[in-house]
Amino acid sequence: MTTSLYELSVGAYLQSLVGVSQVLAAGREYAEHGDLSLEDIMHVRLSDDMLPFWFQVLAVEHQSLDAIDGIKTASFGPPANAKPMTYDAAETLIADTIKRLEAVDADELNSYAGKPVVFRMGEMEIPFTSENFVMSFSLPNLYFHATTLYDILRMQGVPLSKRHFLGPLRMGA
Repeated sequence: MTTSLYELSVGAYLQSLVGVSQVLAAGREYAEHGDLSLEDIMHVRLSDDMLPFWFQVLAVEHQSLDAIDGIKTASFGPPANAKPMTYDAAETLIADTIKRLEAVDADELNSYAGKPVVFRMGEMEIPFTSENFVMSFSLPNLYFHATTLYDILRMQGVPLSKRHFLGPLRMGA
């Protein structure tokens, strides 16, 4: 059995984004019953040299939906116009990203298999094939930022489990 570009990307992205949505919902529920401020959480960092919670949410969107655009245009770079957002906006961004990913046409995306994608940041350019871009760049970055936002909420006392993080498993016979 072969795995399609669509399953490597959209399938994995959706699983992670549903997990992120569950993590955010747990954070909201905890805040409603405790001492956690949802607006304060947006600026929490795991370490002083790491970006805050709001950026972790933005990066999850960027490394999924924007990565699909990068595959289609053969070019991908850091998120443009990154700016702080509210917790409500973070939840909306993830919900909208899920809807937009669910609308990606599998046949169209699969037509980009084997095509080039170049990551550009300033003068640096890193060439990939679309599959290698997803597997060695986009997914590791998505998992890193999803884990970081999970860890920030855990650090703030939100009772999360691995089940929240994993999202819906893609099982089959």
